Amino acid sequence: MPEVPSPAPEISRKRGAEPGPLSEHVPERKKACWGILTSQGSWADRSPLHEAASQGRLLALRTLLAQGYHANIVTIDHVTPLHEACLSGHVACVRALINAKANVNAATIDGVTPLFNCCASGSVGCMELLLQNGAHTHTSHAHFPSALHEACKRGANVNVGRGGDSPLHATVRQDSADQVSLLLDYGADVNIRDSNDQRPVELAPVGGKTQQLLLTFEVSPRSLCQLCRLQIRNLLGRSRLKLLPLLPLPPLLTHYLEHT
Repeated sequence: MPEVPSPAPEISRKRGAEPGPLSEHVPERKKACWGILTSQGSWADRSPLHEAASQGRLLALRTLLAQGYHANIVTIDHVTPLHEACLSGHVACVRALINAKANVNAATIDGVTPLFNCCASGSVGCMELLLQNGAHTHTSHAHFPSALHEACKRGANVNVGRGGDSPLHATVRQDSADQVSLLLDYGADVNIRDSNDQRPVELAPVGGKTQQLLLTFEVSPRSLCQLCRLQIRNLLGRSRLKLLPLLPLPPLLTHYLEHT
């Protein structure tokens, strides 16, 4: 009988070889995710569960879980199957892994979380599942990548929220000055009103960093550089932001437009 993996979290075994270049027939979204996958080191030690999650093979994934594979099995760089499923946008696999007690806030050695991967792949369905199951929208370490930053960088509308709330209103309620600053940097409207006709500054804790930040921003207009960057990104549109590196621009200017 084949050996059944231990139910405890474990490191998956080394693969003999890394995959070759992507075929030119692979969809653009998959190609865009390739760099993130390799940067996370997830090709080095992938288990069969990682493979099934990445490829969206739900039946195989469920079978492996039933055979004893742990939902939180990690590669040497701490990439989990949930990271893989989110990066590829496989909602059913994400749901199955969460039901198997996968850690929705697991971080790689680079601080990448499943929610960050959802933002990178643009998978709203996976993102909603993670948020419904307790995924954190921010990290506790400033040097770790932020899911909010990745979403903004890829063209998310910073003024559109839910239930009459804008993202700025939501972050102000959390008194998160870093996230408020990030949203303002990406063009959030400081005067936008919620369903109760209140501006973000009216919801900020009195005397807190968030209130001070908003009050300062209200009397300090954006620089011409910032306005130009926002206008160029708006004109390009979300679907074409990935083409910025193809423009005949100096690298420094390209990085500025990309917010990198």
